[in-house]
Amino acid sequence: MAYKLPGWSVRINGNAGRANRAVLALLLCLTASFAAGCHSVSPVDTKPLDTAGMSYDSIQQVNALGATPPEISQLAEAREAGYSDSACIETLKIYRSRKVPFDAGDAISGLMQSGFDESMVLDLAKMNELGIDAGEFQAMKLANLSDAVILEVARRRADGKPVLSGASLAELKNAGMRQSTLLELVRRGVPDSEARAIITYRRRGVADSLILNHFARS
Repeated sequence: MAYKLPGWSVRINGNAGRANRAVLALLLCLTASFAAGCHSVSPVDTKPLDTAGMSYDSIQQVNALGATPPEISQLAEAREAGYSDSACIETLKIYRSRKVPFDAGDAISGLMQSGFDESMVLDLAKMNELGIDAGEFQAMKLANLSDAVILEVARRRADGKPVLSGASLAELKNAGMRQSTLLELVRRGVPDSEARAIITYRRRGVADSLILNHFARS
């Protein structure tokens, strides 16, 4: 009688008896062990999250979301900057819903270190504004532009609408324009191409109210 295994050919004669059957059993065990080894998957190393201060339960949630090694690294960077466990998990879920890898750990770290509130960072994540614009938002925060102004700029950017740049808004603030006026200019969708004219008016002493009268809502 012949028995065939992947890569093996074993023939057992009627007189071989128990010895040959023992060999066959050993071969079966070896084949099963080899197959199991081929399909095993090494667990993702979550030590960076533990080192960053994330709790065991939170790490389990991150694992359940299928975080990859690069994502673990990014989450650890955000966590080390003070981004809470719940915020890390919520942000990872946002990226999962978009079917894109989480790669905003560095951006979150920079925003947190520049004084952003965690809830504001989450708002930016929901608007998909933690990409190339994050550095500009960080500079706006350091220029003491209000959170309301920064978020309104982010909303318009997310919607693909015209808006004054962070640099122009900071220059207008330094020229003495009130935060409420800056916010209204942003809400009106004044494009950055108008920034130089507005700055010129302000430096000539034109009042905020007159500047707002000149620029209608878009």
